[in-house]
Amino acid sequence: MTNARLAFSRDALNINAAETAERIAASIREMVTKRLRKKGAVVALSGGIDSSVTAALSAGALGRERVFGLLLPEADSSPDSLRLGRELAEWLGIEYAVEDITPILEGARCYERRDAAIRSLIPEYGPGWKSKIVLPESAAGSVYPIFSVVVQSPQGVVRRARLTVETYLAIVAAVNFKQRTRKMLEYYYADRLNYAVAGTPNRLEYDQGFFVKNGDGAADFKPIAHLYKTQVYALARHLGIPAEIQTRPSTTDTYSMPQSQEEFYFALPNELMDLCLYGKNNGVEPALVAPAAGLTVEAVERVYAMIDSKRRATRYLHTPALLVEPVEEPGR
Repeated sequence: MTNARLAFSRDALNINAAETAERIAASIREMVTKRLRKKGAVVALSGGIDSSVTAALSAGALGRERVFGLLLPEADSSPDSLRLGRELAEWLGIEYAVEDITPILEGARCYERRDAAIRSLIPEYGPGWKSKIVLPESAAGSVYPIFSVVVQSPQGVVRRARLTVETYLAIVAAVNFKQRTRKMLEYYYADRLNYAVAGTPNRLEYDQGFFVKNGDGAADFKPIAHLYKTQVYALARHLGIPAEIQTRPSTTDTYSMPQSQEEFYFALPNELMDLCLYGKNNGVEPALVAPAAGLTVEAVERVYAMIDSKRRATRYLHTPALLVEPVEEPGR
C-alpha cells in the first residue's frame, strides 16, 4: 500500500460497486450451491443496512425464490426494525416469516435476569422502566473503557450508574439470549428448507468482535465480512436499497432505550472507525490518517491501540472448539 502511505484520504475506501456486487454474487452462488450444497439462503432481516445488502446480494445471486427472510422482533425491538425488514422483503419479492421471540426470551428469563442485575445498582428499577448500557463520552480510543447503565423511569426521569465488572457481565450474558435465540430460529428454517444461513457482519464488526458467539456470529457464509461499513453503503446505493434503510442510523436494537453502535461499542462513528481500521490494516501512519478523519494524531494512535485491544479480547469469538488432539477425517 505504498500510495496509501504517501497520501491518505476518505477515497481510500471507494470501490467499484457494480464489479463488487457481481463478484460477491458469484461467490454466493459458488458457496451456497457447490461448497455447502444447499438450495438457497436464509437471511435474518433487521431493517438495517447490512442485512438488507446481504439479502439483496443473495437474491441476485440465487434468485428471489431461493432466499427466505426472517423477521425476529422481541419486546425491546424498535417498531422500525420490523417495519423496514418487512419493506425490504417485499421490495425484493422474497418469501419471509415473522417470529416474535419474546415468549422464548421470557421462558429463558432473559428480561428477569437483566433486570435483576440492573436493580443491584438501581434498586427502584422495575416494570415500565427502560435501559441501555453505554460507553463514557470520552471513550474514543480508550483501551479499557468503563461502561455505565442508563435507565429511564415511566415518568421520563433518566438515571445513570457506573457498572461493576460483575454487573456488566450479568447484563450482557442475559441480553445475549436474544442473538442466540434468533440464530436458533434461523437454523430451524434453514434445516427445514435445506438452505444455508447467511451471516451479515461487515468488516468493522467482524474484525472488532461486535457479535455474539453462537449468536449473530454463527452462519454458514458471510458475504460482506470483507467490506468496510462505508463500502456496504456504497453497495446499498448501487443495489437501490430503499432510501429509509440507507439513511437509518446503525443501532444495536437490543436494549429498550435507543442505543447507537457508537455509544455501545465503537466510541466513534462508523465512517471514522472505517478510516482508522483501514489505515491500521494497511500500515498507514496515524499522522496521515488524522487529517482525513478529522482527528488528532494522538486520537488516531489511541484508536489504533483500541483496535488491537479489541482484537485480543475477542479473538476467542472466532476460535472453534478446542481439541485435545487433532481428529483425522479421511475422505473429507
